[in-house]
Amino acid sequence: MTTPRDLLIVAMDGESGRPADRGSLSLALAGAEVVDLLGARAVALDGDRVVPGDLPSLDDPLLREAASSLVRQAPYESVEDWLWRRGRDLSSAYVTAFETEGQLTRQRRRLVSFRAGDLALVDSPARRGAVDRWESHEPVLVALATAAGLYGEPFDETEAAEDSPNTPDSPSTPDTSDALDIADDAVATVLAAVNDAVMELEAVRQRRSIEDAAFDNVWRGL
Repeated sequence: MTTPRDLLIVAMDGESGRPADRGSLSLALAGAEVVDLLGARAVALDGDRVVPGDLPSLDDPLLREAASSLVRQAPYESVEDWLWRRGRDLSSAYVTAFETEGQLTRQRRRLVSFRAGDLALVDSPARRGAVDRWESHEPVLVALATAAGLYGEPFDETEAAEDSPNTPDSPSTPDTSDALDIADDAVATVLAAVNDAVMELEAVRQRRSIEDAAFDNVWRGL
């Protein structure tokens, strides 16, 4: 399994945290892809630029798609630009892949609705692996889930290298401090970029909401 797939499972698991917002989750999934591509040495970071390497042999089709879509000409693409470009409707792409692979089933009881119909995860080795990773409080997965708003406060870049002695109260809701122990600088850069992008998305939504409300008030005053 890949980090994006594990993140989607966490998002769709009704007991793991808050309901997922598709936009924020899509940005986090795009960041998770960069994390895995870094691990596969398919990319490296030069500052905040995603520098592609040789195309590795990747088993996951969506991760292969991500690797093949990298900008391969200097000055390359910033992590932020990648998140907005690759992240567009990415949660829907992963949900579709899960459905095609038989990892999701439709049911009447509402869990997390990404589109028409209610989708629920089936019991599978992939789901159990993601749950194990989640319950072990794996820092990268926790940080991505936090940035996506699944629980806790947004990931803080300034605290990325800090160790914390705190112990989470329960496996299903890890303490946010676990997400701060990110030893790899490149991974920490990606996680911080995801957090910034999610906050920017929320700021745009709030601004549009205020503008729409002001427009409505004008019409009511006429």
